Amino acid sequence: MNIRSSLLKAFLVAGVLFTQTAFAQDSRELYNTASNFMRSGDYSNAILVFNQALQLEPDNFEYKKQLGFTYYLKGDLIKAKSIIEPLLSNKEADVQVYQIAGNIYIGREEFKTAQKMYEKSLKKFPNSGELYNDNGNLLMNIKLYEGALRSWLKGIEQDPTFPGNYYNATKTYNYSNNPLWCIIYGEIFMNMESYTTRTAEIRTIVLESYKKLFNDPSLFESAVTDAKKSKRGNSEFVEAYKNTMSKQISVITGGIDPDALIMARTRFLLDWYNNYADQFPYALFDYQRELLRAGLFEAYNQWLFGPAANQSNYKGWTALHKSEYDAFQQYQRRNPLKPRPDEYYNDGKFTLINSGY
Repeated sequence: MNIRSSLLKAFLVAGVLFTQTAFAQDSRELYNTASNFMRSGDYSNAILVFNQALQLEPDNFEYKKQLGFTYYLKGDLIKAKSIIEPLLSNKEADVQVYQIAGNIYIGREEFKTAQKMYEKSLKKFPNSGELYNDNGNLLMNIKLYEGALRSWLKGIEQDPTFPGNYYNATKTYNYSNNPLWCIIYGEIFMNMESYTTRTAEIRTIVLESYKKLFNDPSLFESAVTDAKKSKRGNSEFVEAYKNTMSKQISVITGGIDPDALIMARTRFLLDWYNNYADQFPYALFDYQRELLRAGLFEAYNQWLFGPAANQSNYKGWTALHKSEYDAFQQYQRRNPLKPRPDEYYNDGKFTLINSGY
């Protein structure tokens, strides 16, 4: 009897495991089907199939999250909230579920709830560039402009490889009398997100920021006087940048165009690495120097500024220098710019002089 009981128990356990495995396989297939429906924009069918998957695995966090997200995409914010909100207190709550919740709250204009939720999420995920970016978007939406910029700057500090915070910080600095950070953050963003409509937008901002920088001598004031007397609150990195860039004013004699910028930026790099590189290591400047050494700096600068400066001249240059430009693009694909941690030099002090939004 003991042997028969043991065998019977073993068969029952095996049967349960087989059933659970079969259910898991079936639920995953349903999940994949629902995900395909969601990606194609067929939200009604996606919801139907996600619910079928949840009947097999009612406690599956991912299935619930995607179901709630699908309701959000469909525009049913009430149902989306009822599914997503309980997940926020789940131990499995991840960055994505907080992002979804934020979108739902903003869609319902529950801005205070969204603020509290982002505060909670950033305590749990203090290195999430995505959450800092979304929090900044919320604050911008409710016209807390300085708070929005602070959130994006914190995102750059904590997660320097996420591009969204560079994009938003560049746009926001564009409405202040501070072209320097537009130039730096804008160039980093263009390297991280190289061929989108946002790239074209930032390209124009960066070119115009160089014009602002060289057209307004007051922007170099604290660099050409004693830095200790500066009341602008700029960091030592900013003072070093201004000091080095101010020396290139003599190069800009016929206006700002790609050729003038190539000359100014080349001389900037040579001066920077003679005087400040050891004190302020920076991945962006290292990347520029690598391109300079590889003989690709001209092509890089044409890619950065040419389309915004003069589209026809840019096309003419790329046609005339096809092999050089092709070599640059190949280099860019194989050696993307990678911002490094612990190279955050923005002191966070700024004055927004125009909301602009």
